[in-house]
Amino acid sequence: MPKYKFVAVDQKGKEYTGNLEAADESGAEAKLREKGLFPTSVTPAGGGSKAASGKGKGKGSKKPAGSNANLQKEIQMPSFMQKVSPKQLMAFTRQLATLVNAGLPLVRGLQVLGRQEKNPLLKKSLREMSDSIEGGSNFAEALVQHPKIFDKLYVNMVKAGEVGGVLDKVLLSLAEFMEKVQKIKNKVKGAMIYPIVVLSLTMLILAFLMIVIIPKFQKIFEDIMQGKPLPWLTRQVVIFSENFVVIGPIIVVVVILLSIALKFAKKTQKGAYVIDWVKLRMPLFGSLFMKSAIGRFSRTLGELMDSGVPVLQALTIVGETSGNAVVESAIHEVHDAVKEGENIAPTLDSTNIFPPMVISMVEVGEETGELPQMLKRIADNFDDEVDNAVAGLTSVIEPLLIVFLAVIVGAIVIALFLPLIGIIEGLNTQ
Repeated sequence: MPKYKFVAVDQKGKEYTGNLEAADESGAEAKLREKGLFPTSVTPAGGGSKAASGKGKGKGSKKPAGSNANLQKEIQMPSFMQKVSPKQLMAFTRQLATLVNAGLPLVRGLQVLGRQEKNPLLKKSLREMSDSIEGGSNFAEALVQHPKIFDKLYVNMVKAGEVGGVLDKVLLSLAEFMEKVQKIKNKVKGAMIYPIVVLSLTMLILAFLMIVIIPKFQKIFEDIMQGKPLPWLTRQVVIFSENFVVIGPIIVVVVILLSIALKFAKKTQKGAYVIDWVKLRMPLFGSLFMKSAIGRFSRTLGELMDSGVPVLQALTIVGETSGNAVVESAIHEVHDAVKEGENIAPTLDSTNIFPPMVISMVEVGEETGELPQMLKRIADNFDDEVDNAVAGLTSVIEPLLIVFLAVIVGAIVIALFLPLIGIIEGLNTQ
């Protein structure tokens, strides 16, 4: 059986490290729980592992560990370049939920996770949060001090969990929520990557043909045509090749400037609204962006309300974390209407963004008092629709891009062979 290196704590917060044999990681975690330990890290043990299983070995390894830490400190990236990935934040949240659920004090849990954390920014933040809580702050107040890592959604859900005494459940819900949101993001990005890659390859092939191949054929044509005019298509390809050295860099510069302009426009309120409005109405991809945005809105609002966050505060947070300016504007309208005493469903309907199915399910949720659960069902339904939309897009885009590539390359090949065909026909006539 394979060996696994583990880090675990008992109910008193005492930390244990060592190796054990198990069929897989889940089996290793189960064995640790049987012994009354709560695993915080279980990884395959490589050959020659220096993991310690006793206190004596742990002490003996302090010096090299310190020198490694000093080395890592020397080669750290500047603080402004450091970041915590969604995957790292999900892992931390899930591990902290496990420790809190096991009865471990919050400060002790943060200290345990901080010692084993490899990301320097998160490690430093955990240490500072632990000190802040020991100084009298609550967990939510400690999180607010690190906005680069923990957004308003995270902070407010934790605040609601602390007030309701269900912090472990809220942390677990947060981890599951982040996993689902990241999964949808990856699927949408995956749908965009394929056409971008194919179009990039098409541009590279076109550049190679224009810069290397066409000039060589042009010299051949000048020798064998003996002053005769080239066919129309061949002339156009040769002219484009001659100007490509000038046109190519101009196109690249225009694309770069356009990207920079869009990036700056996205930071303004009107620019972000226009860009997101165009995204939602793009052919093929618009429907995918819309379904993803509605699914994110439903899941975020459902999770916040289920955690005990008041509806007006939840709507404010959802608007700020929606990721789409058009949806954010619609949510602000809903917030203002609910503040005046109206229900959510009719206001969502008046925005002309949300489909009738969403309106109907929200209305039923409000009438039955199960709105958070209904919102989560809506999110699950739209997650499935995003899956189907991605699969459908892939099946449509793939043949379209192949045809596009074939037309470009085919037109160039035909243009190169037309003069040769004309010469052969002339020889046959003679």
